[in-house]
Amino acid sequence: MVDVIIHRQGAAGRITLNRPQALHALNEEMCLAMDAALKAWSDDPEIELVVVDHQEGTRGFCAGGDIRMLAESGLGDGAAAQAFFRAEYRLNTRIKNYPKPYVAFIDGVTMGGGVGISVHGSHRVATERTTFAMPETGIGLFPDVGGGWFLPRLGPPLGMWLALTGERLKGGDVCAAGIATNYVESKIVEAVKTSVCDGELELLEAMDWDEAGTFEKHLDVIESCFWKDSVEDIFFALESVPATSASHEWAKAQLAILKTKSPQTLKVAHRQLHAGLNMKTFEDNMRMEFRIGCRQVHSHDFQEGVRAVIVDKDNKPNWNPATLAGVTTRILDDIFAPLGEGELTFD
Repeated sequence: MVDVIIHRQGAAGRITLNRPQALHALNEEMCLAMDAALKAWSDDPEIELVVVDHQEGTRGFCAGGDIRMLAESGLGDGAAAQAFFRAEYRLNTRIKNYPKPYVAFIDGVTMGGGVGISVHGSHRVATERTTFAMPETGIGLFPDVGGGWFLPRLGPPLGMWLALTGERLKGGDVCAAGIATNYVESKIVEAVKTSVCDGELELLEAMDWDEAGTFEKHLDVIESCFWKDSVEDIFFALESVPATSASHEWAKAQLAILKTKSPQTLKVAHRQLHAGLNMKTFEDNMRMEFRIGCRQVHSHDFQEGVRAVIVDKDNKPNWNPATLAGVTTRILDDIFAPLGEGELTFD
């Protein structure tokens, strides 16, 4: 069984993820195959658009990348992890710059790598089954695949909240946050795919989401607390939400969530989003993320996060440093430092 099915259907080049045993999580071969197809189709006059989805009847859209492989590689020389990141980040960049409509049907779990192959496209179609998250701070990695670019551009505080807490958004909330561009009920999603493949892209324009997200009742706290100069300032702001505020208990809950995350990854993500918002090009952001990824796979916190969440599943990681104060500027500077001849390049 091939992990990704690539073919033509009507006016579309169609890419269907087909790795259901792993919730269609990406591996290097999948990324390379998708990238090659997109490159070939970009100049093909018979291909008007690209449609990306997952195999009908299976769960999820794409749960991320091959985390176990990254962890195993990080215990050694990291070569396999670097090769995966190169393939994945080049794919993300091709999608971001794609000259034709790129329609991703995110009908199900869309996390990590699944976000990277959807959110940078022109059309992202959610259903009531969609679950979006960037949960990397909980495993000691970081919100990559262009997270430094797209998350702060959702609105800096909103993106930082999603990046640091790993909050899961479902259904229409994914549209309300600006992550998805269109909304379709799952009972008709296959019919909509067929029509879109036939070139009826305008069909999606009538399928917008015009309701407020459930998170929006807490926007005052998100906006006042999450875009600060440091993670410590974010913690202090959440601690300072008045008891008289309608969002007081919610703010306490966010703080409690943050205290379970890797302190180092919280600070990495915080610097990443601030830097990404100020970058001029998507390529610059991806070079930054490649530097981070190449180093984080070797980190104690990533290895420990994978052990606690994926291997032993005790959900009791022992982070090191254990506190925000222990994550020094020197540590962060080393993670973000240029790689020299090993930098990410693009064709």
